[in-house]
Amino acid sequence: MEPCAKFSLLQKACGLVVVLCVLHLSVMLFFYLRNTGEESEHAHHWPGNGTLSTIGNGSSTSTSTSTSTTTSTTTSTSTSAAIPTTKVLEKCPDTSPLLVGPINVDFSQAVNLDEIRQNPNISVGGRYKPQECVSVQKVALILPFRNRDEHLKHWLYYLHPFLQRQQLDYGVYVIEQDGEDTFNRAKLLNVGYAEALKEYDYDCFVFSDVDLFPLDDRNTYRCFDQPRHLSVSIDKFGFRLPYDQSFGGVSAMSKEQYLKINGFPNNYWGWGGEDDDIYNRLTFRGMSVSRPDAIVGRCKMIRHSRDEKNEPNPQRFDRIAHTRQTIDTDGINSLTYRVVKTDKDKLFTKITVDIGKP
Repeated sequence: MEPCAKFSLLQKACGLVVVLCVLHLSVMLFFYLRNTGEESEHAHHWPGNGTLSTIGNGSSTSTSTSTSTTTSTTTSTSTSAAIPTTKVLEKCPDTSPLLVGPINVDFSQAVNLDEIRQNPNISVGGRYKPQECVSVQKVALILPFRNRDEHLKHWLYYLHPFLQRQQLDYGVYVIEQDGEDTFNRAKLLNVGYAEALKEYDYDCFVFSDVDLFPLDDRNTYRCFDQPRHLSVSIDKFGFRLPYDQSFGGVSAMSKEQYLKINGFPNNYWGWGGEDDDIYNRLTFRGMSVSRPDAIVGRCKMIRHSRDEKNEPNPQRFDRIAHTRQTIDTDGINSLTYRVVKTDKDKLFTKITVDIGKP
């Protein structure tokens, strides 16, 4: 065969191969495009799954969907965690659900305050507020004090848990009279009122002797519509109110009630009379004394001899008779004193003050 003829035959064969290749590629492209369109249509009908590129069997579809959902949930959780949220606490109920009722107070055993000090919710200075709700009142507990360290230990041991079960926002202030001059309980209570307000916006004040202990935590140490006498029935008096006008021991007044009577008198040096003067002030200002019942209001007193420089005040009866004349001039508006030092214990704030002499 001639060379020209051979070349022409080879050329035709190559052309045929090219045509077959083009045809093959066209068929493959057609099927590829058709399958891609079907997959897109199927994927469009899977809600929230637009990232799927292939449709396999039911099992793999379920797994893919689950993975996608999990990823979405994780992202949502992560986003939520990234946004700081503040839990809004509700007000504490008027009657705390933590109350246990009657409690045992025993003075025969020494007390250990370590357990009380370990409470992480007590701040230095004897400050506490409930973590689970917002207390209905901010209460300052004022204790007139001198040379009663053992009594104070018992008071702190029993009263801190007592007050916490009542869900109170409170602070404890021990007001110590400096020096050895005649004791003046009422003036120390005025000092406690003034000093406590320098630290916090208290709206209720409980004035308590350091040797008196409530025996029932339903006797709430807070303020009421009328001034409150809390130590209603003391064991020393056979668990009976000694007389109807009694307002000594432990009492509570709101800031408004306290200011309405111009606080307490400053001129009762020695034992007795100031609580009767306070009762008169309340009466003259149109208020009445409220009390818990004799069971809930039971209290126990640490028995002790009368302190030196706290002898009965021989002028008390004359002063009580003139309360109406002195109420506007003798009280918180005439209070003078000097802070000698302030000590911050974990369980209380002690303020030592010079209140002058009789």
